[in-house]
Amino acid sequence: MTKNEMEKSPSLSRFSRYRIAGFYLAMTLMVLSVVGLGMRGLNLGLDFTGGYMTEFTTSQSIDKADMQRQLGAQLTADFELNSSVTNTHWTVRQADGVADVIDKAWLADFAKQSGYQITPQDSVFIGSQVGSELIDNGGLAMLVAAIAMMMYLTWRFEWRLACGSLVALIHDVLVVLGLFAWFGLPFDLTVLAAVLAIIGYSLNDSIVIGDKLREVMSAKSNLNLSDIVDTAVKSTLTRSLITSGTTLATIASIWLFGGQPLQGFAITLFTGVVFGTLSSVAVSATIPQLIGLNPAFYHHRVQELILNDEP
Repeated sequence: MTKNEMEKSPSLSRFSRYRIAGFYLAMTLMVLSVVGLGMRGLNLGLDFTGGYMTEFTTSQSIDKADMQRQLGAQLTADFELNSSVTNTHWTVRQADGVADVIDKAWLADFAKQSGYQITPQDSVFIGSQVGSELIDNGGLAMLVAAIAMMMYLTWRFEWRLACGSLVALIHDVLVVLGLFAWFGLPFDLTVLAAVLAIIGYSLNDSIVIGDKLREVMSAKSNLNLSDIVDTAVKSTLTRSLITSGTTLATIASIWLFGGQPLQGFAITLFTGVVFGTLSSVAVSATIPQLIGLNPAFYHHRVQELILNDEP
């Protein structure tokens, strides 16, 4: 069934229409993400750009806005302030090359002026060369992961099903990167780690859909392709929703109680799981239908295995 036939066919069920609408939504999000990355780019964090990171604790909880204001009065250069949930553990990030760097001596003077009981924890400098290496290594890690996934999909599935899983995988990564580009959220190593985790999570859902599609096509080759896809998606939908729901509950807990340092990580995973569930249903199952998936191929393959007594 071609794209035009699929859109005009009066026999499409309501579920099929919702699935196709989700497919167009996913494609729109991919385009918007590419536009955002091209126009705005990623707001790379200190891990990639290089700079200074200083950690310290205070004996009492302090409002973040007050701490931001008092540090701003002491520092002439821009800085980024993060705090724990209790507002007692603080992290200050400054760009490479700033004139007034927070260090232990500076913190002692700041403690006297502010009246806070401050305990220095750590002070780290990340050079711009290290940041460049992290960008290269991070990009290489994503490339190697994508190639490994492509090789696995090619080995496991017929090429049409493999294309569906691959496009769904690209969709999930692009949507997350687009979100960070459009909203200017800091992109650091924790976010990169979350993106790599999304690749594995998305692939798992797509493989489940692909396996179910093969199973239904082999058992019910008399059905039209749209009904076969709907049957496969419906049979895995409950499992996908329960798995995604429990995962999102855990991620939401990290988001709410993990503090500022883990917010980027939680936002990435939350977005990836939500849109990964959408892509597994609307993209990985619909792409094969659009490019000519043929149930007769799998039915014929099953007959060959039976005749040859293969498992």
